[in-house]
Amino acid sequence: MSFVCPDKNCSYCPRLVEFRHANQLKFPNYYNGPVPPFGSIDAEVLVVGLAPGLHGANQTARPFTNDYAGDVLYPILKKHGFAQGIYQKRKDDGFELINFRITNSVRCVPPENKPTGEEVKTCGKFLISEINSMKNLKIILVLGGIAHNAVLSVLGYKKSALKFKHGAVHSLDKHNLLMVDSYHTSRYNINTGVLTYEMFDEIILKIKSLLS
Repeated sequence: MSFVCPDKNCSYCPRLVEFRHANQLKFPNYYNGPVPPFGSIDAEVLVVGLAPGLHGANQTARPFTNDYAGDVLYPILKKHGFAQGIYQKRKDDGFELINFRITNSVRCVPPENKPTGEEVKTCGKFLISEINSMKNLKIILVLGGIAHNAVLSVLGYKKSALKFKHGAVHSLDKHNLLMVDSYHTSRYNINTGVLTYEMFDEIILKIKSLLS
């Protein structure tokens, strides 16, 4: 099954379409569309985030690029051999992922960075297409509770049976996959101490160990 990516002018979610049109007027030089994944379809690890940031991926057209969450995520991936190059917060900076692929539960930027449950559900068709297309996939790293629940929903697992907990490793037995939970690498989580660099470093070390 080949990966299905939303059209640049995807119209499935009226609220997100309206927000996109407003941003096209306010920020005409931004990408302002469903943000495509970053990394090889042949990777063994898929990172699932929440949604593009207004001045991050919505601007640059690459997940976690030009926002604080990427400032945390990308250097730690590089530290552990899962990326190469110099991350310069641009899609054309030559930075590359190694055995990792990054996507989002919702592909379009939502108002106040808060997608609705219906928007997450609607965008699930693209998430399941991506997961099914990754033939070497072994581990899904979910950043936050919304991503955790989005993955469980598209794969058909009961959310009550596999609850989100930072550092937890869940066996998705029907799909021969592991799902690793982490708090999102957002500025808010770092600033409030919900997540520290050391805590996220440990998550990536855990994934490295699970792959070996």
